[in-house]
Amino acid sequence: MSLKPITSSFYAYLSRLRWIKRWGLKRNAHEENVMEHSWEVAVIAHTLALIKNRYFSGSVDANAVATAALYHDITEVITGDLPTPIKYYSPAILGAYKQIEQQAETELLKLLPDALQADFRTLLLHDEIPAQHLQIIKAADKISAYLKCQSELKAGNSEFEMAAEQLAKNILELQQPEVVFFMQAFVPSCGLTLDGLMQTH
Repeated sequence: MSLKPITSSFYAYLSRLRWIKRWGLKRNAHEENVMEHSWEVAVIAHTLALIKNRYFSGSVDANAVATAALYHDITEVITGDLPTPIKYYSPAILGAYKQIEQQAETELLKLLPDALQADFRTLLLHDEIPAQHLQIIKAADKISAYLKCQSELKAGNSEFEMAAEQLAKNILELQQPEVVFFMQAFVPSCGLTLDGLMQTH
């Protein structure tokens, strides 16, 4: 069977995530882009889902969670990264941004070949991602941001002090047992140097 040639700019857009910088309102000791952040959120979300299943009687599809997490910030290739203090400054700004995000999701979905669009709907359209998956992805997003803050503080950058405190509070307020487990089991060693990590083996 011969296929009619199809062209799509979907992955050309995806590749531009590496140019979208995060934390734009702060001085960064180490710049972070959306592509690397998305990978970190995906691996954290995957682990959170597995912890939920193995330790807290969950039945979450960890692979589906990880895949959706990889795409969780894809709209930023169109919108850019809107810093959290601006996004949540007022209900009006948040509502307007959510509308822009939804439109960007739809536009990116349309870039895919027709036969693939149904497969990507539950990855790109937040309204179609299962609520339990979104809950885990949002937790992973906060943990990733917290780790970034800790990295900046360790580099002597006090710009991230208040953000680190607020994120620690937000993570605690989630009251998700898998999140508590992850923070206790994995986060403390993230501040170690390579030599420090090797000495713990």
